[in-house]
Amino acid sequence: MHNDSSSSWIVSRLTTLFPSTMLEEHAEELGVVERDSKLQVPALVWAFVFGFAAGESRTLAAFRRSYNSTADKTLTAGGFYQRLIVDQVCY
Repeated sequence: MHNDSSSSWIVSRLTTLFPSTMLEEHAEELGVVERDSKLQVPALVWAFVFGFAAGESRTLAAFRRSYNSTADKTLTAGGFYQRLIVDQVCY
């Protein structure tokens, strides 16, 4: 079991090790981001790490809910899935 102070400490350490600017720059270098859009890479990473990969519910819908609770701007289901899946299908 965890408490709020240990969770806050973990979040603080991870966001210090992986600042938003570094995550954005790395995503750009990898070609993950083709244009400036609503998708926020740092929010996507943290939603995946804390809300999806470590969570009990591992569905795309749960991932989208986790992203939306983390990001400044929410994405609709269609917009979220399109950003995740369309590029994979094209290859």
